[in-house]
Amino acid sequence: MAESFDIAIVGAGITGCAIARQLARYENSICVIEAGNDVALGASKANGGLVHAGYDPAPGTVKAQVNARGCELYSQWSNELGFLFNRTGSMVLGFSADDHAALERLMQNGRANGVPELEIVGPEHIRHLEPRANEQATCALWCPSTGYVDPFDVAIACAENATANGVTFLREAPVQAIDTLLGNAPLPVGSRRLSDQPERFAIHTPKGTVRCRILVNAAGNGAALISHMAGAEEFKLAWRQGNIAVLDKEPRALMPLYPVPTPISKGVIVTGTVHGNTVITATAALREPGDRDTYAADVETLLNGARKLVPDLDTRRVVRTFAGGRAVIEGLNDFMIGPSAVLPGMFHAAGIQSPGVASAPAIAERMDRVLHDTGLDLEKRPDWNPMRRAPEDFDRSSPQHQAELIEHDPAWGRIVCRCETVPEAEIVQAIHRSPGAVSVEGVKRRCRAGMGRCQSGFCQSRVVHILARELGCEPSAVPLEDRGSWIVDGTLKEGR
Repeated sequence: MAESFDIAIVGAGITGCAIARQLARYENSICVIEAGNDVALGASKANGGLVHAGYDPAPGTVKAQVNARGCELYSQWSNELGFLFNRTGSMVLGFSADDHAALERLMQNGRANGVPELEIVGPEHIRHLEPRANEQATCALWCPSTGYVDPFDVAIACAENATANGVTFLREAPVQAIDTLLGNAPLPVGSRRLSDQPERFAIHTPKGTVRCRILVNAAGNGAALISHMAGAEEFKLAWRQGNIAVLDKEPRALMPLYPVPTPISKGVIVTGTVHGNTVITATAALREPGDRDTYAADVETLLNGARKLVPDLDTRRVVRTFAGGRAVIEGLNDFMIGPSAVLPGMFHAAGIQSPGVASAPAIAERMDRVLHDTGLDLEKRPDWNPMRRAPEDFDRSSPQHQAELIEHDPAWGRIVCRCETVPEAEIVQAIHRSPGAVSVEGVKRRCRAGMGRCQSGFCQSRVVHILARELGCEPSAVPLEDRGSWIVDGTLKEGR
């Protein structure tokens, strides 16, 4: 079975979802094709969530052009989409004269990239801004515009808003082949309606074939394969793996603290989160593609790096370690955003490594502009709604509102996750949103059930039961994450 769309976006990470949300404002049909069973299953869930300000990328790079703009847009996007975003500011700590010189270079970089209000401060101001910062620090680059988000929350919010504006999400649909229906025939010259153009691509998946006029490659670590399948640019992606550690909640969230960066990495960073945890992020090592193992040596590197920035950090309070891979284009330590130089009708958002989360809104904005620059006439929809109502968050609600919710539906009073105070009704809500959760980890990303210090030790069985009930399947069919990651094998005793 084949279905036709004006635009197909391959990849439902934060980049693909942001692009879908941006393009949903036009009178075009859009399909997002995702290999996994949920959005944000790749690098979008496996990073520290920092909204870097933009002083690190080399001026003139694509990264530099979208980083500061993306950081700026987060205030607007968080207000419209209802995800949590804390603009706390950050400091890069220096401990020597050489570090001070490096901070001067970073500040000049940042000013060239349009980062506002950068300033190098001394020890007294460092302690004022973040009392827990290492007292041995002699200087710091103070950047008021840095912030942090839950990156998967941003992707989910974009996906929900895109869906509400008519975008179709096709999940569990890994791309098997791509046919180019018009070969290398160029796009027609001059302004023209996209819906009047011929179909150029047939994208084959286990869920059926998607035919489209425009193909956007936002496939993360699969972007090189998608480009190859379509007969577009040939490039290779290196897997720059990063280990990350999450600590239990603190009475006060830390300001993001950075070391002086290296040529390949921003180094080990300590930051708070929107929910009060501390995150230590991230190592950077080239490993085999797909390697998501955590390594003892990498975790030790994280803890040592964190103690250098925050000496009193109690690293015994680690509740979770995990790893992910950055999509780094070999020979191009930069983003690839724009039309294919080989295949008309194909557009790339590839090589989106750090600062991909920070840049996501601006990458979407840039893709919008790139499509217009080809001469396509994209008509704005009069009914486009940029607003997304955030789901109820019981733990953050006032006691009065909690009582009102429980009076309306007793399921709001049945607490399933004690660590994060998540009731049954909030889990049901996460399952039935669109696109909704179909796995234990999908529930976790939407409402934090299992995100606390016990890491699902108490609530996982209840979450499995609720998923099975709401999805109309057996508990043995409920995965932990993607399809095949089963938790329950079957019934041990008849009737139980």
